[in-house]
Amino acid sequence: MDIIDKKYFDSFKSFVDKHEFFFIAGHKEPDGDCVASCLGIAAILDNYKKPYQLLSAGPFKRNEVNAFESKFSQKMKFQDINERKATGLIITDCSEIMRLGEIDGDFKDLDTFIIDHHKTSEITDCSKGYINSASPACAYLVQLFYENLIGEVPEDIAKILFFGICTDTGFFRFLPPSNEASDLMNACSRLIKYGADPKTTYNQINNGKPFTTRKLLGILLSKTELYFNGRLAVTYESLEDTRKYGLEGRDTDSLYQLLLSSKGVEAAVFLRQDTPSTCTGGFRSQDKIDVSIVAAKFGGGGHKNASGMSCNGQIEKLLPSVIKEFAKIMN
Repeated sequence: MDIIDKKYFDSFKSFVDKHEFFFIAGHKEPDGDCVASCLGIAAILDNYKKPYQLLSAGPFKRNEVNAFESKFSQKMKFQDINERKATGLIITDCSEIMRLGEIDGDFKDLDTFIIDHHKTSEITDCSKGYINSASPACAYLVQLFYENLIGEVPEDIAKILFFGICTDTGFFRFLPPSNEASDLMNACSRLIKYGADPKTTYNQINNGKPFTTRKLLGILLSKTELYFNGRLAVTYESLEDTRKYGLEGRDTDSLYQLLLSSKGVEAAVFLRQDTPSTCTGGFRSQDKIDVSIVAAKFGGGGHKNASGMSCNGQIEKLLPSVIKEFAKIMN
């Protein structure tokens, strides 16, 4: 458990001791790793008997995180000036306030601690925290904070953290050979010892998808075009597609898996028209292609092989720009 230097555990403990109340927040459109990381932080604060509020802009469209939506709020608890001075903000699985999304409240000037693992994240002069882009999942980092500060993880929290790790690693499919991967597997072994159940977790992540997501998956596959001699697969979801099939959610993980398992495909792009004037995008790749470079060009970020973005624009104008940026890194 030496992936994190002791000074970071001490810094977090000092941060917790310093404040009387906390806001805990992760990125908008939370995935399993984001939700699990927030709940893991909440469990640490529970141990120290510190009150908090879990915040998320949502939406909780992923089938596997629906059950956790009721634990989060989109509106910050009102505080007067003195209460805000005694409040800490803990951001996990991202590092930028803008990536938290539309939460009703003001994060300005709140003392902030960040725990994250995205390549494009950074600790600013206004924040404290720990970022390790080599970590396969943020929930893994939260597990290490819990174990080092408190001890053995309770069964209910072990199940949540294991769930978070599994969602971000594709149930370990995305792990490259590395010391970090080896350490993570040892950590997962401890979580299973604490009570995490791999079979139940796999079913929780992969089963129970709405049938409309199967229909949408077919639409997206039918729209897919290949570029650069078949190395880049590109597809998109229109407002009409969302209206017909996407209101109950979508299964982008299966989409990326199908595209990247196609012969010769090294990277995949999925764009979605969220509103008439805004789009979100997801980029995935095999080992060699660093999609975070492209995501950063459009105000997004993430990991080398998995990144996202959100910006103003329409798909028909945005797609050529995205493809042009991929051309620069796929030569």
